Amino acid sequence: MRQTLAITLQNLRSIPGRIGPSLVAVIGVAGVVAVLVAVLSMARGFESALTTGTDPENVVIMRSGSSGELDSGFDGPTTRLITQAPQLAFASPELYVVVDLQKKSTGTQANVPFRGISEDGPAVRDEFEIVEGRLFERGRKELIAGVAAAEKFSGLEVGNTLQFGQERWDVVGLFSTGGGATESELWTDTAILQGAYRRGNSYSIVYGRLQNADDFQAFKDELTTDPRLSVKVERETEFRAQQSEALSGFISVLGYGIAILMALGALFGALNTMYTAVSDRSREIGTLRALGFASAPIVVSVMVEALLLALAGGVIGAAAAYALFNGFAVSTLNFSSFTQVVFAFAVTPDLLVQGVILALFIGLIGGLAPAVRAARMPIVSALRE
Repeated sequence: MRQTLAITLQNLRSIPGRIGPSLVAVIGVAGVVAVLVAVLSMARGFESALTTGTDPENVVIMRSGSSGELDSGFDGPTTRLITQAPQLAFASPELYVVVDLQKKSTGTQANVPFRGISEDGPAVRDEFEIVEGRLFERGRKELIAGVAAAEKFSGLEVGNTLQFGQERWDVVGLFSTGGGATESELWTDTAILQGAYRRGNSYSIVYGRLQNADDFQAFKDELTTDPRLSVKVERETEFRAQQSEALSGFISVLGYGIAILMALGALFGALNTMYTAVSDRSREIGTLRALGFASAPIVVSVMVEALLLALAGGVIGAAAAYALFNGFAVSTLNFSSFTQVVFAFAVTPDLLVQGVILALFIGLIGGLAPAVRAARMPIVSALRE
């Protein structure tokens, strides 16, 4: 242990003399960690946007066989049967359409959800609040916009008028739902939206709030066993989680793939750094071996140096990713609904830990071969370096 401590401290003291190669290793590892954490934080942020504001007491009822709100649909009598279920405290039959708005950042057109809600619509979302202006009036072509949509898309200022097709809509308010995906939507009266889009008395989906979360199974059984209905019933938490799977899975695979490719480059940088360190200290290592120092302390000293350099790179990369990306708001296409969802990157503690672990792995592999070479170096050859 004394030999290990002495050699390790001597190694660390010599790092300033090898600052160039050492910085190459540190920066390479930092880049890998920063990219990994940044890309995965995008997936986490998207998942968080879709699941924030959901409640186990909330349920979603769609047509059987549908994958989302765009391909689901009910007529008026079917909707009445659903909303009359005794387990429901509130029920909001809703119509879901898509409109084009211009992105503020790029000026390009984007698909934005336009939702018609019933009188119980705000009650189903218990975190709903008007943050500017007022709620739309029933029977009028007025709409309210989510705060995330208003931030990213043009024309959603209170008092402005928008035209979708042949209809003109007055923006009368902005709303918040606690940071969920619904803040990327526009809302209006269901009946007015049905008339504007010639949907008759049809609806896309029914959002409900159970009187008790434990009533879910009884509610589901009542609807799915009714021969007059062909529906599927899910908790809102499950419905939102399924919607996020496709995109978040794609982003995660992409992030890990990029990180692996970059890690290979950082690994070669670490190997080069540690081989240089061993080569520069060949005579010193040979002298230690001649004085009776064992091989194991030399191996440990080289490994410790490699791990510390990698750890420094991991911490720097994780800190950079957090500073640059945490909370950074963007919008992207939701693969399930083909509409834009506004969300913020979420650099979570577990992602930072993953990044540091990857850095230590690079340091471990990058220092192992040079450490073994140092331990096996013939004493006579080393003294002649």
